[in-house]
Amino acid sequence: MTSRAGVALLAVVASLLAACATTPPVAVEHTEQAVRDVPFTLGGRLSAKRGTNGVAGGFTWTHAPGHDEIELATPLGQTLAVLQGQPGSASVRLSDGRVEEAPTWTTLTERAFGVTIPVDGLAFWIRGHAAPGSRATVERDARGRVSALRQNGWDIAYDYADGAASAPHRVTLTYPGAEPIEVRAVVDRVG
Repeated sequence: MTSRAGVALLAVVASLLAACATTPPVAVEHTEQAVRDVPFTLGGRLSAKRGTNGVAGGFTWTHAPGHDEIELATPLGQTLAVLQGQPGSASVRLSDGRVEEAPTWTTLTERAFGVTIPVDGLAFWIRGHAAPGSRATVERDARGRVSALRQNGWDIAYDYADGAASAPHRVTLTYPGAEPIEVRAVVDRVG
């Protein structure tokens, strides 16, 4: 091999390697294949706000297909609210004993906290999956993990605890509008 051919070959290899190293995340529009709806229990911190309305605290979420129970607590561990829901109904028992009921999670959280928390979608989004039944745009990082997802008007951004983590550690949801909604969940406990 001549030195000129060797230099050309090295230049081609170097440019290919550089292209691989700097490839930006790829957005893919698709209908997510049905993700198995598996039971889970998560714990961590949650905040949701829209304008001056909002709620924040610790959470413990127990999910089973067709049923969710979420306990929200103050940083000192006092229960703020216990939310329960299944398709067609949702309820919240607040710390003062009041009970609110609604046909959907969206309506319930709006009434109880003044801000929408999309629990039905969040059951999938918090695990890094698009919710079944509607189109989504998904971006993946260099490791193939979901880094951003857009579905049903919500923009969801993912952060991972470290490079080896396969499950999201932090999920940030935003919904645009005159008064944008922001929901943040940090998962500290799984199982």
